[in-house]
Amino acid sequence: MTRGQTKSNNSGRFTIRFISVDFILIPISLIGAFLLRFDFMIPSTVFGLLKHYIPILLFTKLTSFAAFGLYRGMWRYTSISDLINIIKASAMGTLLAIAVFALLHGLAGFPKTVLFIDFTLCTIFLCLSRASVRIYFSNSNRTDKSSFMTSAIKSRKKIIFIGAGNSTEKIIREIRDNSDMKYIVVGIVDDDKLKIGATIHSVPILGKINELSDLEIPFDEIVICIPTATNEEMRRIVAICKSTEKPYRTVPTFSELIDGKVSMKSVREVSMVDLLGRKEIVLDRYAISSYLYGKKVLVTGAGGSIGSELVRNCLTFDPDLLILLDQSEHNLFNIERECRESSHPVSFQPILGDIRDQTFLERVFSSFRPDVVFHAAAYKHVPMQEEHPWEAILTNIQGTHNLINVSEDYNVNRFVLVSTDKAVNPTNIMGATKRVAEKLIQSKSVDSKVKYMAVRFGNVIGSSGSVIPTFQKQIRNGGPITLTDPAMERYFMSISEAAQLILQTGAMGTGGEIYVLDMGKPVNIKDIAYELIRLSGLEPEKDISIEYIGSRPGEKMFEELKTKEENIVETNHEKIMMMKNGKGYNWDHILEEVSKIVNTVKSYNTSEIITSLQNFIPEYSPDRNNIKLKNKKTSIIEK
Repeated sequence: MTRGQTKSNNSGRFTIRFISVDFILIPISLIGAFLLRFDFMIPSTVFGLLKHYIPILLFTKLTSFAAFGLYRGMWRYTSISDLINIIKASAMGTLLAIAVFALLHGLAGFPKTVLFIDFTLCTIFLCLSRASVRIYFSNSNRTDKSSFMTSAIKSRKKIIFIGAGNSTEKIIREIRDNSDMKYIVVGIVDDDKLKIGATIHSVPILGKINELSDLEIPFDEIVICIPTATNEEMRRIVAICKSTEKPYRTVPTFSELIDGKVSMKSVREVSMVDLLGRKEIVLDRYAISSYLYGKKVLVTGAGGSIGSELVRNCLTFDPDLLILLDQSEHNLFNIERECRESSHPVSFQPILGDIRDQTFLERVFSSFRPDVVFHAAAYKHVPMQEEHPWEAILTNIQGTHNLINVSEDYNVNRFVLVSTDKAVNPTNIMGATKRVAEKLIQSKSVDSKVKYMAVRFGNVIGSSGSVIPTFQKQIRNGGPITLTDPAMERYFMSISEAAQLILQTGAMGTGGEIYVLDMGKPVNIKDIAYELIRLSGLEPEKDISIEYIGSRPGEKMFEELKTKEENIVETNHEKIMMMKNGKGYNWDHILEEVSKIVNTVKSYNTSEIITSLQNFIPEYSPDRNNIKLKNKKTSIIEK
């Protein structure tokens, strides 16, 4: 016999048992109702009513219970919704019984209060019978029935939870109901004085968080379960956890959980995202759904950091088709596999190709006719693009121009460009090319039916080529951590936060807007390095040394999100600001200037490329000293 057959047989046996129990409980409820109605002295005249009413009641109630699915559920997992369903089924059965009895025998002489008492008693008995099953299995999971069971429980990790909220309750319930989990929750700590002394699923709330190291109860691991904690709170909690010398982990923020479900599987190591402690995002899901649901959505750079997160978030809005475009075979394979394994039944089409090839793009658009385009494909590594500016031109500028052309030809509804704070007063090739891309969509939006918009934001934690993965690798290698300058600052946000806000801006734009995301306060890079060292259980300058190497080509000391001339206004979302269209751009003029820039690529000459960019982007201020040094280098590419 297979495992599935065993489960099926067990389920069938439980169904028969419940029907048998209900078959007994229904008449008992009715007789009990009569006893309560007549002070336990049922008149002889009433017995004739019982003889007629009990068969009708059995038929109508059992039928109603079956219709409401009371014999399909696994009652070891009884919940409030199941109990509500019992009430509905019992009420329906009672009403049907009254209707049938009235048609067959009439209700003359039948005590009406008995009907209400019967409904109440029957509902109580049904709830108790189902709840008893859950209690039985809960106790059986926790009871030491044998030496084997005792040793199994002893081998489980003893966990202390920090935070007595909904997330903790859900995870404790999950652990309690799943005997296969190798965990046992021994206590909770929380700073809410009113909660101390209470219990969650029999787990006691022992005291405040700062009393963690003083607890007498033994434990093996700590789980920080406060998804809404600020960065100050997380830093304090992490420091307390470290003082215990026990391993500690945390649950992700709700914005990181695409499905919103917190479970033991979602528990992970504490990261820089947690220490940044950015406020939870509130999305207008209706507005986002209005332009994504049932639509064909194209994501360029779909395998990249931002692109892949956009794909994950789009899945939750049930588009008709997700078109995954990427020029990296490896990245495309990974996001395709993730979509295939996703629980969301969304059709998707992976496409390997390059946005620099307009003929290729025309074939893609003619085949799939996307309604929405999220343009996340770009070359973005600043020092690398300083060395290869022609590549940045072809991808960030020409690629964007190609996408605009095909979007116009195939009647795309919305086009969202993923931009960067480096486009503001750019000092590097990457920022300058992104500013050109912004101007392209702004100018095209003047006389287009396509709703073009751009989204600017700073660094995202964990993106490819970013500083944090680099620091983490250096720490794993024993150091040193290489810093450019102790005063250097950057804006940071999580990848999930950036992707969600991009989707939100897509719902807001009417054409030509540049949206600026609220990045909070800039963070000192040195502070980040120190925090990462501490998260690794080490001490800065003691276990891991810091080496200052000076700023890299094209780097700013401080990033900006807008120029002095740009008029930034608030929107109806607290984390999204909007730059008004500003000066009107002429598409033909913009296209002429862009053509000049693209033509310089043929020379493979950095100085010439930079000069053409400066002519078009006057606020672009490259490091000329670096250019002179670079031009002295011998290169097999550059002329």
